[in-house]
Amino acid sequence: MSREDVLKLLLVTSNYPRWTGDSTTPFVHSLAKDLVAKGHQVTVLAPHFEGAALKEDFDGVQVRRFRYFWPVKAQTVCYQGGALVNLRKKPIEKLKLPMLVLAECFAVFRLLLTQRYDVINAHWIIPQGFAALVSSWLFRVPVVTTVHGGDIFSLKGKLMLKFKRWVLRRSAAISVNSSFTEAAVNELQMSSSGTSVHRIPMGVTVSELPDPEEVSQLRSSLQDHPEQKLLVFVGRVIEEKGVFEALEATRLLLAKGHQVKLVVIGEGQDKAELEQRIARANLEAAAQTLGWVDHSQVQHYMAAADAFLGPSKQSASGWVEAQGLTFLEAMAAGAVVVGSRSGGIVDSIEHGHSGYLCEPASATSLADTLEQALALDDDGRQQLVANARSRVEAMFSREISAARFEHLFRQVSGVTNDE
Repeated sequence: MSREDVLKLLLVTSNYPRWTGDSTTPFVHSLAKDLVAKGHQVTVLAPHFEGAALKEDFDGVQVRRFRYFWPVKAQTVCYQGGALVNLRKKPIEKLKLPMLVLAECFAVFRLLLTQRYDVINAHWIIPQGFAALVSSWLFRVPVVTTVHGGDIFSLKGKLMLKFKRWVLRRSAAISVNSSFTEAAVNELQMSSSGTSVHRIPMGVTVSELPDPEEVSQLRSSLQDHPEQKLLVFVGRVIEEKGVFEALEATRLLLAKGHQVKLVVIGEGQDKAELEQRIARANLEAAAQTLGWVDHSQVQHYMAAADAFLGPSKQSASGWVEAQGLTFLEAMAAGAVVVGSRSGGIVDSIEHGHSGYLCEPASATSLADTLEQALALDDDGRQQLVANARSRVEAMFSREISAARFEHLFRQVSGVTNDE
């Protein structure tokens, strides 16, 4: 690739790993790394957090973090489960939002004063899309707004809808992660002449399957006895991810005579409530919370499961699982996946072919669907797992996602690759 073909990209996000081994979901970092690997220059701008560097080279990505509140330890709007969850749990955090938006606008403007970028890729409509457009108009840098779901399904007040519609209509292009998100964006634009929308799912790593011996050893360490079936949940431990339905479905399966154990991996604002419910139901022997597990080991837990479950549902604020990367990671790891018919999950899982779908917010439906998954014989399980992994490889890999983002960025910037 010649120097003229190299894209200079600024990715603006509120969700980015704060340090190596962080529990923050890494999908924006993965995209940034993949674009760097393709030869492009990538800078990421994200909110600061206590203990994180303000400026660093992170896996080849130039990361800049901006302060938005003082003292530093009070910067608690983002991270630790995500801004929407934090605002729901602690409404007082909303008082910090004006400072966050103003600081982000200033941080984008300051970068544009000192660096030339071909494209700004704003992850989430509010506040990143707004900050990118307000700060970049003087520099005539095109903004591609990437909609992840929570930004369009939540924050539905009249003023917020006006802000979101303003951002979408003034973006050079919009990318969405699923058909569900795409429909919501088109509805919000309310015009066939609106900004072009490109469906580009965020990608997951499709690596070699975990070592069978290591998986077997892990499985044995989790089981109380060899006949016990393992149900594994991985994700933020919050109500909208369906953790309480997962626990109730486990109880229902036990009541039917199934020997099952629920293993919950992750942290979140509702973890304490989940553990209290486990204790109240006397299910300590059948449900275990492991907390955060290093991302490099998560696929081993997925592969060790008899069924991976993710019964996401719509939250009271309107949040919906717009894509569900964890489902794709489980499918790539060789797990039998059970999700809910909610949001973009249906793009990933073909019921009965590459996984199973239950009704959202229904522990009974989840238990019935888990019964179906657990009843698979060896041949049926192997076929379903093979179908699932092939689907991820063909449609949802990081390589495919990065290539499609690269193509979109070249379109809006006019920087073409002549090779």
